[in-house]
Amino acid sequence: MTLAQPEWLWALALLPALALLRWWLWRRRKGDVQFSSTTLLSHVPQTFWSRLRGLPFALRLATLALCIVALARPQERFVRETHTVEGIDVLLVLDVSSSMLAQDFLPNRFEVARRTAAHFVQGRQQDRIGLVVFAGQAFTQVPLTLDYAFLQTMLARLQLGRLEDGTAIGTALATAVNRLKDAEARSKVIILLTDGQNNRGEIDPLTAAQLARMAGIRIYTIGLSGHGQAPLGPQRQLVPVEIDEVMMQRVAELTGGRYFRATDEKALEAIYAEIDRLEKSPVASLRYEAVRERYAGFLLAALLLLCLEIGLRSTRLRRLVDA
Repeated sequence: MTLAQPEWLWALALLPALALLRWWLWRRRKGDVQFSSTTLLSHVPQTFWSRLRGLPFALRLATLALCIVALARPQERFVRETHTVEGIDVLLVLDVSSSMLAQDFLPNRFEVARRTAAHFVQGRQQDRIGLVVFAGQAFTQVPLTLDYAFLQTMLARLQLGRLEDGTAIGTALATAVNRLKDAEARSKVIILLTDGQNNRGEIDPLTAAQLARMAGIRIYTIGLSGHGQAPLGPQRQLVPVEIDEVMMQRVAELTGGRYFRATDEKALEAIYAEIDRLEKSPVASLRYEAVRERYAGFLLAALLLLCLEIGLRSTRLRRLVDA
């Protein structure tokens, strides 16, 4: 119960003043009927009704109190709040070309990329996640799903060498955009992880990024490699690091995403944690509030007390001269 206009309650302070004034006037007044002596009446016992002679005035004060409370507009509020989690759609785009076997990460880039991607999936709760893999070609390994256990299984089963070698970044992004463009989620995200340059496919990465921007899709790009040269193969032959960072930055900027460079496993984990923070599922809150006025009950009670006072003053508690 709340009060819409509680300032009216200050008027209740007048009621004790009225009671005090009533008592003071009663002490100063003379009798209603003059007798030569009231000695004979001093031993007459008081009746039940004579003891209630102050009841009408008390009822009047109670009536005023109820009217004041009614003026303060007591209300009953009913509030219902609902929360809904709006999941986002995320497509992981993972490079599975032969260069991902480079050993500047332990045991190699591919194993580290797969392990950190699995950890990222484990941290999501309401989001649909899919997986696109690419080398010289690209295909959807796992469509958007909430079945995280299945996605983890497919990540664990990934193997290199099953696709024609190369790095078709533009084709991979276009494949991911095609998967996401008709999704109903309010937020759609692509996370691209690669260690090379676009050297295969017929679609330029910037063209794919333009398509993503038109579809309202953000792209986060991650360059995965150390600096300079990296050992590759059983003979640990040194091969140059060839990440096109300018292209990766441009792709991310075009779509409102960000580019990250991961030079070790901890850095890659921190990047996924940052993306996780940036792409939290939004929570929608709806608040329903209904107000019911309750002053009528107080006015009804005041009316009943007033009727009772009038009835008593007109019958058993009638006075010859009323003060």
